[in-house]
Amino acid sequence: MIDHVVINVADLGRSRRFYEKTLAVFGYAVQSCYPEAVGFGEEGKPDFWIVTREPLHRGVHVAFASADRATVDRFYEVARSAGGRANGPPGVRTIYHPHYYGAYVLDPDGNNIEAVCHRPAGDAV
Repeated sequence: MIDHVVINVADLGRSRRFYEKTLAVFGYAVQSCYPEAVGFGEEGKPDFWIVTREPLHRGVHVAFASADRATVDRFYEVARSAGGRANGPPGVRTIYHPHYYGAYVLDPDGNNIEAVCHRPAGDAV
């Protein structure tokens, strides 16, 4: 079981703005903030952190679980409007399994941030 994930970023302010907007789609908000780090999560528990320190991470892949396909679609649009670069539009990826519905956006540092729903179309939590 993973308790939290930390990725290193070049510009904390820029990355914070990106992640604050993007992760709100999943109900995440800033839970902890330090001069060099920001933790996002729910209900007082930060489980996704960004921090300014070396080495800078590029190419990290983090996937956030989505309750439904509409959330994946929203993630893609919000992340792109927040400064993310398109890296794969929402769609079914049968290479993984028949109901894998995901979208990919590169964050300001080039990390691959994904939203994924594993449920069939029309089936939500």
